[in-house]
Amino acid sequence: MPVLPSDYNPKFIFKNGHLSTVYSGLFRRINDLEQQRERLELEDGDFMDLDWSYSKTKSEKVIILLHGLEGNAQRPYITGSAQVFNTNGVDACAVNFRGCSGETNRLFRSYHSGATEDLDAVVQHILTKRKYSEIYIKGVSLGGNMALKYAGERKILPPEIKAVIGVSVPCNLHSSLKELLSAKNYLYAKRFKKHLVSKLCSKVELFPNKISKKDVLAIKTLKDFDDIYTSRAHGFKNAIDYYEQCSCRPFLPHIKIPSLIINAKNDSFLGEECYPYTEAEENPQLYFKVPNFGGHVGFVAPLNLYYSEKSAIKFVQDMV
Repeated sequence: MPVLPSDYNPKFIFKNGHLSTVYSGLFRRINDLEQQRERLELEDGDFMDLDWSYSKTKSEKVIILLHGLEGNAQRPYITGSAQVFNTNGVDACAVNFRGCSGETNRLFRSYHSGATEDLDAVVQHILTKRKYSEIYIKGVSLGGNMALKYAGERKILPPEIKAVIGVSVPCNLHSSLKELLSAKNYLYAKRFKKHLVSKLCSKVELFPNKISKKDVLAIKTLKDFDDIYTSRAHGFKNAIDYYEQCSCRPFLPHIKIPSLIINAKNDSFLGEECYPYTEAEENPQLYFKVPNFGGHVGFVAPLNLYYSEKSAIKFVQDMV
């Protein structure tokens, strides 16, 4: 599909990408969403926690929500999405990736941008235990990359999966990493690294034969983290190998179900290679919106109903 036009035009203050990003991450609040937690035991002995919220009427439709780097199922971009879909008659399963639900996961490995085996475990659990007839998947940032990679890497998807949405998606992980390491994103990168290293310290105590305090002290950048931990824990040669294998962009031409990507032009986390114009033009199932504004997951709109959330529910209603 050709790139879709966008009419997103926020108030002047939120036309600044950094302000919309920071406001949405630190100050947005979602009220009156009740979530019920379910623990999903994984075949490798680990677990993920799923936070469910429901439509007021019995629904045969569910959306799986995937958070971003060092996020969780209580982040406003997840709870806001859940609330919108619940209001429109769709149940929501908000996934906490391994180690992201407030409790350290059991294994040395954790989560990463391309861990589609964990997404598939959620899908299979829902198909087996919940019996929904329609499943949608929406991922934000890292979760968006995972969702789109999942849709494109499998020759056959369960027929119940009807649509995929990705918001602020780092379609090329190395390109995004280079942007995060630039001066304009210093504070964001510092915050991400702080949270990642803090979690990694617990791994040192639990798995001293696999990682040491010396290793942790050697982490100066996000790329160092991926070289020292992410690649080692998840079977990649190094950070670059991880980025190359797990970026969703090479999988976009193979997507065979309606899929929507929303990436703002002023998203400071995304490099040029994160904007898959060619793939969208050549794949009739891939829809691409590039609003001028929105920063990184910062599509502020009136009534606390974000442009990305309105676009997601409309896409599902129109396509399915």
